Amino acid sequence: MAGLVPVTVQCPHCWEPIEVLIDTSVAEQEYVEDCQVCCQPLLFTVAVPFDSEEPQVEVRPENE
Repeated sequence: MAGLVPVTVQCPHCWEPIEVLIDTSVAEQEYVEDCQVCCQPLLFTVAVPFDSEEPQVEVRPENE
């Protein structure tokens, strides 16, 4: 699996579901992106398995 994959996660601030695009060409990632609903900063930790499984995405408040 390579490219951008849409993943739905829940914002830990406003609890709304948001869809983000995960770059599956990078095995491990950590980055900050603002919630599309409430604009609060979110820390994304992503692990992309080597097989065809979906990316594992953890989302938490940036300043936690």
